[in-house]
Amino acid sequence: MTLLSSAPGSASVAPKTPSTPATRPCRKQGGVILAVPALVWYLVFMVGPLVAIFVIAALHWPGMLQPVSFAGLQNVRTVLDDPVFMDAVTNTAVQLVVALPLMIVGAYMLGYYVAQQPPGHRVLRYLLFIPGLISTPAKAMVFYAVLSPDGLFNGALDKVGLGSLADAWLASPSTALACLIVLDVWSGIGFTAVLFAARLGSVPDEIGEAAQLDGAGHWRAMWRIHFPVIRDFVGVVTMLQFLWTLFGSAQNVLLLTQGGPGSSSTTLSFLVYQKAFIAADLGYSQTVGVFLFLVGLAGLLTIRRVFRQSY
Repeated sequence: MTLLSSAPGSASVAPKTPSTPATRPCRKQGGVILAVPALVWYLVFMVGPLVAIFVIAALHWPGMLQPVSFAGLQNVRTVLDDPVFMDAVTNTAVQLVVALPLMIVGAYMLGYYVAQQPPGHRVLRYLLFIPGLISTPAKAMVFYAVLSPDGLFNGALDKVGLGSLADAWLASPSTALACLIVLDVWSGIGFTAVLFAARLGSVPDEIGEAAQLDGAGHWRAMWRIHFPVIRDFVGVVTMLQFLWTLFGSAQNVLLLTQGGPGSSSTTLSFLVYQKAFIAADLGYSQTVGVFLFLVGLAGLLTIRRVFRQSY
């Protein structure tokens, strides 16, 4: 009998045991079991509230402890006939059309400047990030101190001889919404600029060097060279700021203007809060919430289409 042995000094390799078809279903079942908690969490806390919005929108519910009755489309007709709702739609549209381009364009330009690593760029990154570290009530208090009738802004106008331009900025129908837009831009532009700077920092240096060799200045390199490279990231950041402006404006309105004077600064997200927790009309509130959800969905799809890569 001939015995086969490995050559001296050669490492013996243990034969691989092929995975049998019987072990594959076990692995799949194990993966499904591990995903069950996350799936339950998603269904209860994500899908559940979304379904509840549509259900409550079809109910006449005048308060949490009040009897509930089916309203059908009556809430929709009530909302569409309400002039306050139309004012809220107009204010929200103005807020998005003005604040979003200012924030994204300004943040991109600031981010590009920081990405060039000028002197003191590390300190500049921290300074730009500061508004993102301040709580919303603190930001509102700062803006109230600046824009109140006896605040810093009117005082500065008086010092330079422009006291006739002083106004109650937060209490004037012509300026209340503009003040909220300024707060939105100031709150988001620095944080967004830091995000852009981080993404631009990952762009290969060869791209910028090639642009300089071709005679491209900073302005052309910023918009013609670097912007197309990070176009998809710009779309993601625009989506995030769109959602924050659309759904998060209620807290600034609540803290500074209460939707007034009249309804001059009422936005859709604040109208949802006002009707639910102040007027105790849950059906009306969630009908506006359905409209807000549809606007958000349409906006996300539009932004994704605009900023998708063309190559």
